[in-house]
Amino acid sequence: MYEGAVQDLIDELGRLPGIGPKSAQRVAFHILEADTEDMRRLAEAIVSVKEKVKFCQICFNVSEQETCRICQDDRRDRSIICVVEESKDVMAIERTRSFRGLYHVLGGSINPIAGIGPEQLHIRELLNRLSDDTVQEVIVATDPNLEGEATATYLVRMLGSLGISLTRLASGLPVGGDLEYADEVTLGRAFEGRRSLS
Repeated sequence: MYEGAVQDLIDELGRLPGIGPKSAQRVAFHILEADTEDMRRLAEAIVSVKEKVKFCQICFNVSEQETCRICQDDRRDRSIICVVEESKDVMAIERTRSFRGLYHVLGGSINPIAGIGPEQLHIRELLNRLSDDTVQEVIVATDPNLEGEATATYLVRMLGSLGISLTRLASGLPVGGDLEYADEVTLGRAFEGRRSLS
């Protein structure tokens, strides 16, 4: 245990996701040793993001305006909505440059252990977006883990009666991977999602 401000900093850093006690201590001492002006810019960037950034009123992606740049873009295909868990998933998909539709960010996934049910996610808002006949396809792009699968199953049950095409991102083997290291679920999905080469 350190004294005063140092321990307070370590404790606060330790509350961040993915930062354990040792990492928090390492980051705290980096901050202590770093240039004061660099750390002032870091502190200002944290305060600025908390003051300026909000969530898009349509899709719940992060934005500095009421509506994000993707929802504002008239060149996007408004007949397809890709449903993701977090804003960082939007950026991952955008980096591929292969999707030109719109997004809907749920704000997490169903996780009963953490007390997150469908009511805590932006599912009701998704249903509102689907109430007109504009959207023809919903791509469910939740994470391929237990919580993501539970969320996808729930969405399919909720949206199944709307007459909209529901698809799920294919999952399978990573490029450069070896079959012998693939788990059974991943390998099974790779077989299920196979496509014709002719």
